[in-house]
Amino acid sequence: MHSLHSLFHPSSVALVGASSDPERIGGRPLRFMREGGFEAPIYPVNKSGDTIQGLRSYRSVSEIPHPVDHAVICVPVPGVEAAVRDSIAKGVRAIQIMTAGFAEIDAEGRALQARIAALCRDAGVRLLGPNSLGLLNVPTRFFATFSTALNGLKPQPGAIALATQSGAFGSATYGMASLRGLGFSKIVATGNEADVDVAECIDYLADDPETRIICAALESCRDGERLRRALRKAAQAGKPVLIMKVGRTEAGAAAASTHTGSLAGNDVVYDTVFAECGAWRPQSIEEMLDIAYAFSVRPSLPANADIGIVTGSGGIGVLMADEAGERGLALPPLPPAGREAALALLPFAVASNPLDMTAQVTSVPQGVSRSVATLLDHTPWGTVFGYLAHSGLSPARFAGTQAELIEVARRHPARRLVLVMLSMPEVNRALEAEGIAVFEDPSRAVRAIAALAALAKRRMSLAPAPASSAPKVDLTGIETEDGAKRALAAAGLPVLPERLCASADASADAAQAMGFPVVAKIVSPDITHKTEVGGVLLNLQNAEAVRAAHDELMDRARRLRPQARLEGVLIAPMLQGGVEVILGVHRDPTFGPMVMYGSGGTAVELFQDVAFASAPLSRERAVELLDRVRSTRLLRGWRGAPAGDEAALVSALCRLSEFAAAHADEIESVDINPLVVRPEGAACLDAVITLRADKQDTSHAH
Repeated sequence: MHSLHSLFHPSSVALVGASSDPERIGGRPLRFMREGGFEAPIYPVNKSGDTIQGLRSYRSVSEIPHPVDHAVICVPVPGVEAAVRDSIAKGVRAIQIMTAGFAEIDAEGRALQARIAALCRDAGVRLLGPNSLGLLNVPTRFFATFSTALNGLKPQPGAIALATQSGAFGSATYGMASLRGLGFSKIVATGNEADVDVAECIDYLADDPETRIICAALESCRDGERLRRALRKAAQAGKPVLIMKVGRTEAGAAAASTHTGSLAGNDVVYDTVFAECGAWRPQSIEEMLDIAYAFSVRPSLPANADIGIVTGSGGIGVLMADEAGERGLALPPLPPAGREAALALLPFAVASNPLDMTAQVTSVPQGVSRSVATLLDHTPWGTVFGYLAHSGLSPARFAGTQAELIEVARRHPARRLVLVMLSMPEVNRALEAEGIAVFEDPSRAVRAIAALAALAKRRMSLAPAPASSAPKVDLTGIETEDGAKRALAAAGLPVLPERLCASADASADAAQAMGFPVVAKIVSPDITHKTEVGGVLLNLQNAEAVRAAHDELMDRARRLRPQARLEGVLIAPMLQGGVEVILGVHRDPTFGPMVMYGSGGTAVELFQDVAFASAPLSRERAVELLDRVRSTRLLRGWRGAPAGDEAALVSALCRLSEFAAAHADEIESVDINPLVVRPEGAACLDAVITLRADKQDTSHAH
């Protein structure tokens, strides 16, 4: 049995701080549970010992003469710790604290919260909160919340679960969903998350037989690996997770010194992790509820991302087609048999996809339903949309078409029919009962199905993260480019032969041995971006040019960065041709090392044509990473240019990801900019490795 079972399914409840006033925080949970019909014993606890809302009350939990499974605490802050101790002594298995004024307020509140969490942890008691709005188990009518949303909107059972840190977010979502007629299985607001967090609630809901789809909202995440496991578990259980993360901007990212650090804002990392774990991130509560509604009406994911559109309006068809294209849905052409069937039915129709019936369809018996059937009968498309304007506003006139559409949908149980129209509630309910979703807005309808199709694709590609078996390498001297490249070469990444030189003559000798042309670069642990000090000279054709370059680079660096430690000049072969890309690593404090790939060069932040993935990478994940970057097309023979060695790039990504995973406790970031990909092979032309701050005391890290 899951450790959160007693939190959601209590056999008895003590309400500590219960109030006779049904409008107070201590009174609402009691009123909601009694009005809702919660059948387990409820024991109000109040120092007065008076009868409360018709129930006998007790002065303490320990005074209750019956077993108590679950305690709800809503006393003022000074009395919370005593109430927790009293509840633990009674033998409760779960406690929820509705009281605010803990870690969200000040240091004293943080200390009190930590003490209470330790008390519960040591006793094996699960703690929800503090500062929690509470929870609802709708099927059992356990409404342990003080949310005023329940005053006018009575909870209705359904297949949607909601787990959120923010109680206000939960109330808003519950209210919006209820007004749309959506029902819930469970709702929980985790508050300060001293113990139970949203990730663990998702883990519980993945096992909950009454839940088919999970909505969630995060403000922060303290255990990235637990969230990953919970999201994967839900996806593998066939339960889509729609998870919002508030706080989309990160001021700290702009202050990062490396390209990868400035691009790897906290928000893009959440996007990456959610996608990798089979979840979807809605951009609004409305979008989240649209997706949840579409899935709850027909609790399966689309068979494929191909759609058909039947419409009586060319303009609406184009609008929906545009939205579909932007969201990753495909509109294949209507096959010949389908075209023939459409034209036989509607000679005036535009027999393509979208199938424009034109307004003349109203003169054809069963024209709408037979047009929809044409697309379902003659194609394998996962979803067919029918735009029917305002047909559903006249239930009596629409009844025949409604029955015909239901019959068509029944003939295709593995396919999804979505109607877009204005209609009366009773029409919607009848269609929804047959698995047909109804939307008013065509764009929102397409977006919801696009999200479900994306979830289906993510579920199919869901795979356990590969275990990293790469050994650690020697990180001595990585504060400079040549040291960083030595470490990367030891990890299996392609690096050119090069030499660090302390004098102009040594540079000339090194160049002579390598063969011209060569590149000369300043080397300093204090100069990360060499171009900012003119620290790179290219295409040096002879020894004299190399000697002059050595002296010029040293002089520039001394003049522009007088405090910098200069170690010499790096001489390397001048590589001709190829496509420049950037590879990088960013250590996210929540989710660990993330690998970056994208278009390289000095303007990488300007174009931001990059993508991230969790380390380590499988070869399949590395290829997916390439596919998410627009400029990858340059590697694949853009406009007749020779294609780059994609296998070499994939290998470099995998080796870098294994290096990052092996050194996750040491490395803050890695920049390889550029890595040049040629028709045969690839090479790191520049590299920067930054150690974590707590590891920099033993080396000259920048």
